[in-house]
Amino acid sequence: MARTRSIESDSTAANDKSEQILQGAMQEFLTHGYAGTSMDKVAKTAGVSKATVYSHFADKEGLFAALVERLAEEKLVYFPVPETEPAVALRLMATNILEKNRKRPEFMTFVRLVIAESGRFPELAQTFVRNLAKPGMDRLTEYLASHPELKLSDPEATAQIFIGSLVYFQLTQEIMHGKDIIPMESERLIESLLHLILSPPSNS
Repeated sequence: MARTRSIESDSTAANDKSEQILQGAMQEFLTHGYAGTSMDKVAKTAGVSKATVYSHFADKEGLFAALVERLAEEKLVYFPVPETEPAVALRLMATNILEKNRKRPEFMTFVRLVIAESGRFPELAQTFVRNLAKPGMDRLTEYLASHPELKLSDPEATAQIFIGSLVYFQLTQEIMHGKDIIPMESERLIESLLHLILSPPSNS
């Protein structure tokens, strides 16, 4: 029993240390960008030794990937569960994505970082798309395909349109500071998206 408690304690300590490093890494990436961040800086900001950082993450790219994976785990809770009807699920997902991201300025700044660094470090952008964008897109595609009553000819393309519209809205409104130039209420956007997907196709 004592041995079991010791193993559990060690695991908890490791998880806490890993989270401490990730928080320090996030702060450094957002402040200095990917190129300007070093494992030394991460260690200092996280309050741990450089050896401790390397014991959890092999290199800076792995550290960045771990941050993306953690964000992906948080974001995927926004997507609907199969037993929820489309009118409710799609509205909830769209609202959660727009509202929760707006209330998480560090996430929006992180997206800016990925976009800014994508030219020099395309693998970072691919890590973001692979771990965050694609799983959400796949889940929504599967959900839409499981509801034949929607009569969608291409659930995957519809998922791209739905999520793409939300991403573009945040890109122009929040990331590129365009809300005064092309003002749009989020509820107005959501209503139009739901109308496009939920309205039955015309027989004429």
